Amino acid sequence: MKSAKIVGLGKYLPPKILTNEDLEKIVDTSDQWITERTGIKNRHIVEKGVPVSQLGFYAAEQALQRAGIKAKDLDLIIFATITPDMPFPSASCILQDKLGAKNAACFDLSAACSGFVYGLTTAWNFLRTGMYKNVLVIGAEVLSAFTDWHDRSTCVLFADGGGAAVLVPTDNEREGVLSSYLGANGSDAHLLNLPAGGSACPASAETVARGDHYIKMKGNELFRIAVRAMVKAAKESLKGAGLESDDVDLLIPHQANIRIIDAVTKRLGLTGDRVFINIEKYGNMSAACSIVALCEAWEQDRIKKGDIVVIDTFGGGLVWGANVIKWA
Repeated sequence: MKSAKIVGLGKYLPPKILTNEDLEKIVDTSDQWITERTGIKNRHIVEKGVPVSQLGFYAAEQALQRAGIKAKDLDLIIFATITPDMPFPSASCILQDKLGAKNAACFDLSAACSGFVYGLTTAWNFLRTGMYKNVLVIGAEVLSAFTDWHDRSTCVLFADGGGAAVLVPTDNEREGVLSSYLGANGSDAHLLNLPAGGSACPASAETVARGDHYIKMKGNELFRIAVRAMVKAAKESLKGAGLESDDVDLLIPHQANIRIIDAVTKRLGLTGDRVFINIEKYGNMSAACSIVALCEAWEQDRIKKGDIVVIDTFGGGLVWGANVIKWA
């Protein structure tokens, strides 16, 4: 079987920045409290009414340009998001129209903060079987639309952004995506969810009044689970590629909490110079975190040809996953 490699990366962050000092004026919190507990200083927020498909569009345009591939030549668009423009049609179909990618099949993928890893894994398998030749994977979110700005335990965390990757097949099975590990535990779904708006609890005056259309999270319980799951995902994905932690040139962990990142890094035995962190600038953008960080690391020359890159994630579902990539 063939493998698949990334040939173009793009990202988009809305220009509006919400600082910790701004949040001090909204809820009972402080820059010191937020920084010490999360590592976040700033987060990018869309203007009201800007949909996630638009963020995906800007990121996709940049990725396609860098890849030297036209939208009409795309065979498949995978849009990883938990904040689509609407329940249906999919954000991927809306994006297809905006791009003019009329020949691409489309679907959305809901795997919360692990969305890009799940999407990359899916694209990799489509490409190495020969079913498709040019695949666009998007990770984008407008979490601000579902954030309770009066809940200081969650509003300090979440933000908006989008990233994109263009993948093509390669005959060299030892370059590009080498392995993937995905996991889930639906028994803990209640620890991080958005209760209303689906078929189980349709929108009503009562659900709006209760605030059930906002993200709900039990952070203390998630912390321990996240660290264990991310360490396991990284180790299992490396094992699948016949590699170990010592072989990793750059770890790109999910940017949810600096303490989680530090704990995972320590357990994997990695030094700080081998870990990419941008949480202080962007906060938690769910499915967008991994791809934005990957794009930014590449732009900063933190990734070079032949490097072993591990993307490691954890999110609501609960879901987790990791990809091992040998940069081509």
